Amino acid sequence: MDHAAGPWWRTGVLYQIYPRSFADSNADGVGDLPGIVEHLDHLAWLGVDGIWLSPVTVSPNTDWGYDVSDFCAVAPELGTLDDFDLLVVEAGKRGIRVLMDIVPNHTSDQHPWFLDSRSSRSAAHRDWYLWAEGKEGGAPPNNWVSSFGGPGWTFDEQTGQYYFHNHLESQPDLNWWNEDVRDTFDGILRFWSDRGVAGFRIDVCNIIIKDAELRDNPAATEEDDFETQMYGQRSVYNANRPEVHEVIRRWRRLADGYDDPRLLIGETPVPVDSLALYYGHGQDELGLAFNFNFINAPLSAGAMRAIVEETEAALPPGAWPAWTGSNHDMFRFPTRWAEDDPRRVRLALLMLLSLRGTPVLYQGDEIGMANVTVAHADMRDPLGVRFYPYYEGRDAGRTPMQWSDAPGGGFTAAARPWLPLGDVAAANVAAQRDDPDSVLALCRRLIDFRRCHPAFSEGDYTTLPSPEGAWAWQRGERHVVALNMSAGEVAVESMEGTVRVCTDRAREREVVGGPLRLAPHEGFIIERA
Repeated sequence: MDHAAGPWWRTGVLYQIYPRSFADSNADGVGDLPGIVEHLDHLAWLGVDGIWLSPVTVSPNTDWGYDVSDFCAVAPELGTLDDFDLLVVEAGKRGIRVLMDIVPNHTSDQHPWFLDSRSSRSAAHRDWYLWAEGKEGGAPPNNWVSSFGGPGWTFDEQTGQYYFHNHLESQPDLNWWNEDVRDTFDGILRFWSDRGVAGFRIDVCNIIIKDAELRDNPAATEEDDFETQMYGQRSVYNANRPEVHEVIRRWRRLADGYDDPRLLIGETPVPVDSLALYYGHGQDELGLAFNFNFINAPLSAGAMRAIVEETEAALPPGAWPAWTGSNHDMFRFPTRWAEDDPRRVRLALLMLLSLRGTPVLYQGDEIGMANVTVAHADMRDPLGVRFYPYYEGRDAGRTPMQWSDAPGGGFTAAARPWLPLGDVAAANVAAQRDDPDSVLALCRRLIDFRRCHPAFSEGDYTTLPSPEGAWAWQRGERHVVALNMSAGEVAVESMEGTVRVCTDRAREREVVGGPLRLAPHEGFIIERA
């Protein structure tokens, strides 16, 4: 690659794959690595530059891969290391890089490290995890809570101490003050990088360091939002510690040590001003950091414009934003943002693929795939199982990819997939691929437009004046984007030029000679003369 031109991901489009739900090659109802290989041509045709795989490492699956019991092997139900190597090679032939999910905060309680750690207080791996004495009377060491509900501490009868878990009891947190833990993860990152992985998405990278003194978290206040509080506490001491940046800088030095530097993407559910810190000084930390303020915002002009402007102002020089509307935890944007309105689905895609930064699509976004209602008996997500009916879990956004309207949705030949299929007739790849008016066709046009026009992959972002309910911005010297995010018609001034891409394909190539009139939930890319 030409390093002078900048890293590949700054001009690319990424695509998240949830492997269990992408494509099943052996008819067991579970997606797998060979299934991904079989569908690489779709991703190449769509135009994506990199795929991020949710965990494929060995796991007992109490949290579906995010409870790892072997960081350097592939889960048998998903394939083998040979299958993984083949995926990297075949993706590379199509110009697609492969990124892995790495889970450094915790392991499975079935990991050999933890099994040894809990065997005795003098075990070799004892200090690899957060163990502490209870308070007088047997209370937990402090007031930290689990993101999955309840105390964050579990008492271990065998050794008479508590261990900490930010998530499930079966996901004990590692002690990142331990140098052996840091060295071991250096080796894990090298293991996969040496196999050709192009980078890593770092799971909950903002919480891996905890307060060394195990101090109580303070109570949350009215000013604390989703990103700074949990169950009535402000997450001061079990998350967002300043020392985490030392670890990320260490990983960045490792990643940059390769001839083709590896990309580090952070899962960073923090306020925008804190998000900027994760890029480091002189870009020495994350390459990309997910903006949860954006994904949690409503699909409205005022809310999203404010977050984008705040992000643009906060990021240090040279830093590059990442934008996404869906992922395996946050549900599918066609339902969550667009309320299953086809016009708003198209509008959201045009927005995501036109902002300054790297867009990250989630499997099914390209066809407008909606959330799927999953009955309680079919739920697999531990959050849904635990909190039903008050919370139905994350399964609605994890259901199988809809490739066709055939039995099994083109996902599987099994009688019963691991999660139920949605309405495959309403959205599937086969039906949309040759339809020029489909969501898939629009998504592909937008990705191609980005590739053909450097202003959209490299140019600056500048907000333009627009009426209430609308949002307009300029990319580079000659291109503008105008979105009507309201239910009424609007007119945006000073939009003279030619329509290059529109959510309504019939208006493409239209010449605009005055104010641009936008129908409800309509979006445009215009090239000025």
